[in-house]
Amino acid sequence: MNELCVTGTAAFLAVSAGSMLWASPSAAQGWVEESACPGNAPAVFHDCALEAAQAFDPLRTAEGRPNLEGTWILPGGQIGGALEDLEEHPQTLDDLGAPTAVVDPPDGKVPMQAWADARRREHPQRHFHHNAACLLSGVPNTMYHGGPRQFLQTPDYLVILTYNSHAYRIIPLDDRPPPGEKIRLWNGASSGHWEGNTLVIETTNQNGLPWLDQRGRFYTEEARVVERLWLVDHNTLHYQATLEDPNVFTQPFTIAVPYRRSTEERYELEELACYENNEALMAVSRAAGIAIFPGISAAEAREAQRADR
Repeated sequence: MNELCVTGTAAFLAVSAGSMLWASPSAAQGWVEESACPGNAPAVFHDCALEAAQAFDPLRTAEGRPNLEGTWILPGGQIGGALEDLEEHPQTLDDLGAPTAVVDPPDGKVPMQAWADARRREHPQRHFHHNAACLLSGVPNTMYHGGPRQFLQTPDYLVILTYNSHAYRIIPLDDRPPPGEKIRLWNGASSGHWEGNTLVIETTNQNGLPWLDQRGRFYTEEARVVERLWLVDHNTLHYQATLEDPNVFTQPFTIAVPYRRSTEERYELEELACYENNEALMAVSRAAGIAIFPGISAAEAREAQRADR
């Protein structure tokens, strides 16, 4: 099979997975558009959200914490944006197109080491996107693939549900330390705490198997992700994530996306029947000579660094 055919098949699988995840069923397509920060381009929204949050006093829980509960939507072009490509990319037959989700560094580029960037360019030709197998997206990817998210909040936990039924997160809010290094999970181990009106979530112990986007960007099991969520107004939630992995990147980098509150007040998440390993689609990929991404370990990444010097 020639390279063009393999690449096209890989692209089909990736886009199919992406479409499956952002094409939300039924009601929660609408969101409240009135906002202190109406722009949906991540860099524009991020700058506005930093300023607007200082003047906003959010609704609070009985414990006095900002109330993040609700159903939240990725608006407009952000539905497929960062999932397709963290960097700016045009609309094509395969992509919806979107501005960059990277807000730091200011050039909007993911600061990958040279060997890692060369490696990730090969990935779409050799491997399919993990979502095509209905495997979990990892952190932060699970927070910017499309579809609605429902936040449930208690004094001790934030629960994040998606309509991909097994892609939920249960985040303790007691700032507990991570488990031992031998425990590696698709979504890692997360722990949150409050800094004023901002919820800060640190995630470690990921298995390093998901991609960050459909362009094959990756990280190792030693990655550390710090997410920050705060309300800009009652109907607007700011999400940002800083990813640090010196095995792959030249420096930490930060992405941001806006969440808008669903206009469907009593919307209930519907279950997406997405079964791990998705054998029917995997048979197509295997016939095309494409395998699931095996990950690149921290040890392998350090060896690649040395070879690249």
